[in-house]
Amino acid sequence: MVNELLDRIPSVIHNLNANKENVLLVAVKNRQPFVIQYLKTKVPREVWNNLTLTIDKNERTILHWAADAPYIESLVPENFYLRSDTGGKTAEEIFEDNHQGLIEQSSEWLKDTSESCSVVAALVAGVSFATASTIPGSTDQEGRPNLEGEPAFDVFAVSSLVGLCSSVTGLIMFLTILTSRKQSRDFRRDLPFKLLLGLSSLFVSIAAMFVSFCSGHYFLLTHRYKTVLYPLYAATVFPVMFYAVAQFPLYFDLLIAILSKVPWSTSRGDKL
Repeated sequence: MVNELLDRIPSVIHNLNANKENVLLVAVKNRQPFVIQYLKTKVPREVWNNLTLTIDKNERTILHWAADAPYIESLVPENFYLRSDTGGKTAEEIFEDNHQGLIEQSSEWLKDTSESCSVVAALVAGVSFATASTIPGSTDQEGRPNLEGEPAFDVFAVSSLVGLCSSVTGLIMFLTILTSRKQSRDFRRDLPFKLLLGLSSLFVSIAAMFVSFCSGHYFLLTHRYKTVLYPLYAATVFPVMFYAVAQFPLYFDLLIAILSKVPWSTSRGDKL
């Protein structure tokens, strides 16, 4: 619709509504970042600069409507950061007031998630440490493993080390989240990145723990039973696959939050 209006009536870009809001203010107010991006590339630079400097009847700029969004901060001059509306509030103060409940809910969810995952990461770290310190087949008189050179032994050694390092990394990430101040700006990239790294490390550590268990268990069975081992080992992968599938939507949201420069489009404005 914006494209049709600009093609048919180019002067409509300068029109204001009853609240003295132009098309850019309306787009920011209704959380439509792709409309903002389209206007930035469509209209001439002089017109775009005028749009970003528009102030509505309540003395609010586009930064007041988007508040703490870095994407909008890059579109306005620095003096707009401290500009107050008719109520005497800056953009950051408006953001804090409007999103206080959301920040509290997010902080509580992060706390519960990090506490649960840190317990699992600590258990996996303990199991991985015990596994890594145990050598299948014992050692000879010179202290060298008796099964050295066996493919399964090499897999066991590598997977136990990866599991231990990954579980400790995940535990540190979750503890970092628990001890963070959880300010509004931290929810943009810092906390999502730490949560993504923690979940990824936990996933890798669980997978490595299963691999080390299977490779170490391989030496305990006689050759006549080894034909049925592969289906059994494949069955042990299902818990890891179930965890990965269950966490995929969260992974997808975290990746978008971390990597995307243009915020999500929404009619309610929770994600700009």
